Amino acid sequence: MKYRIGHGYDIHRIVPGRPLVLGGVKFETDFGLDGHSDADCVTHAICDAILGAAALPDIGHLFPNTDPAYRGIDSQLLLQRVVAEIRKLGFDLVNVDATVIAEKPKIAPRLAEMKAALARSTGLLPDEVGLKATTNEGVGDLGRGLAIAAHAVALLAKR
Repeated sequence: MKYRIGHGYDIHRIVPGRPLVLGGVKFETDFGLDGHSDADCVTHAICDAILGAAALPDIGHLFPNTDPAYRGIDSQLLLQRVVAEIRKLGFDLVNVDATVIAEKPKIAPRLAEMKAALARSTGLLPDEVGLKATTNEGVGDLGRGLAIAAHAVALLAKR
């Protein structure tokens, strides 16, 4: 087996009046993330990690924000398409691991739901999806609660 590792990162500003979706789970808040799709930064980071491991362009190239077809799209659909694309190239997704960086809302109580949603969209088992939450300890825009970000890594195996 030949293994490939990819890293992904995504950040979106918090805005009022939009739904907040993280890792495929909707949070009950009075704010969401600004973006062309549902702005799910966790899923976007995972998509980019998978694409990076396959040496493919990022999700902005595959699903451009200039294309109205992706306006408000559920990022789980984008993740499913990314996984289908790497499978066409002869790769299997082995696991993913992501860290969400947010001051608000509390992420930890919803981690199991998020892992389950991401497992469904990737075809992985829940124990093959690592997911953690942290804050930015009051530092920068993330620490002031003005944005939410995520880092992710993915491991692919070439068939």
